[in-house]
Amino acid sequence: MPGTRKIYHDDAYLTEFEARIVERREIEEQPAVVLDRTAFYPESGGQSCDLGTIDGVEILRVEENEGAILHVLKSSVDADAVHCRIDWPRRFDRMQQHSGQHILSQAFYEILKGETRSFHLGDEVSTVEIGIPKITDETLDRVEIRANAVVFENLDVRTSFVLEDRIQKVPLRRPPKKGEDGLIRVVDIGEFDYSACGGTHVRRTGEIGLIKIVKWDKLRGNLRFEFVCGGRALRDYQMKNLVVRAAATAFSAADGDIPAAIENAQAEIKDQKKRARRLEERVAAFEAARMIAEARGGPIIRAAFEDRSPEEARFLALNIIKQGDFFVLFAAPGEGRSHLILAASESFGFDARTLIPVVSGVLTARGGGGRSLVELVTEETGKAAAAIDAVFRHIEGTRGA
Repeated sequence: MPGTRKIYHDDAYLTEFEARIVERREIEEQPAVVLDRTAFYPESGGQSCDLGTIDGVEILRVEENEGAILHVLKSSVDADAVHCRIDWPRRFDRMQQHSGQHILSQAFYEILKGETRSFHLGDEVSTVEIGIPKITDETLDRVEIRANAVVFENLDVRTSFVLEDRIQKVPLRRPPKKGEDGLIRVVDIGEFDYSACGGTHVRRTGEIGLIKIVKWDKLRGNLRFEFVCGGRALRDYQMKNLVVRAAATAFSAADGDIPAAIENAQAEIKDQKKRARRLEERVAAFEAARMIAEARGGPIIRAAFEDRSPEEARFLALNIIKQGDFFVLFAAPGEGRSHLILAASESFGFDARTLIPVVSGVLTARGGGGRSLVELVTEETGKAAAAIDAVFRHIEGTRGA
């Protein structure tokens, strides 16, 4: 396959160019072309590919194969000489994120000696995995402040190709991979960072805009940080500002007082739940006594509820079997499903789990429990009452035998 001249290495700001198609292929039933020269960056090194058009035809993805750049298209292009246009907003966004990652990675190394293990540039957020086991909020603030200070200095971002046998003279943050044609592309940011990288980058750090870490978690003994730069950081701030304003309105609190207001609300909710629980216990005890009285001495109490939650039905069943010698067979609705609650007083010496096959003979259900109580869930809500009836007949037959 013919090679492709990578003009995105020469000028990351080139948005339109002329080229010739030197190879046509089909990839996963989509037409693909190789150009003699291209400014479309292929997916590589954690950076997603450029998009745009070739003679007005949409590019679906760009990938590299043995030195040639494959442009997978939405439809075929007939001409050999073509006009190409880069999706500039997407390209510039990737330049901001990738250049920001270089700065963020060096800031982590400078402050914590944390080496970058991996990097991924996503459509919404990007991630960088740093070889450190933990970090404090204070230290993370120091890393962000240092990274953004480099942005505000508006340092030059330069690219150059260095011979492999001379690369040891460059103070790279991490060892480079094998170069292409004996050359390694180096991206340096002032004298702050030197990295071997083939990606597209801004000309000056000021173009990156704000660098903000938005989330972090543990991964393989390291920490993985989600971050946004530039336009993404602005959108993230706008979204979070809307959330803060809504919370401030809901709690009638100033922005800075929202955490305390939430803490107070959580405490009140916790207290209200305790009170509601005590009330439910009293109501359940009363309801259990009423249902026992209505049973008129029969050992089996059954009901198909329409207005009780599964939790309420379960609590009621437990109250009944504690107050006397009963079998309890309840069906209760729950989010498009039915819950079957089968309970038996311990004095019977009966294992409620033996009723599961009886239910399975009527409908498909999953769940389980112990000797005294079993709870099953089924999506066949229309058969719940029939399952309760089948269990009722089974118990009567077993006791009669």
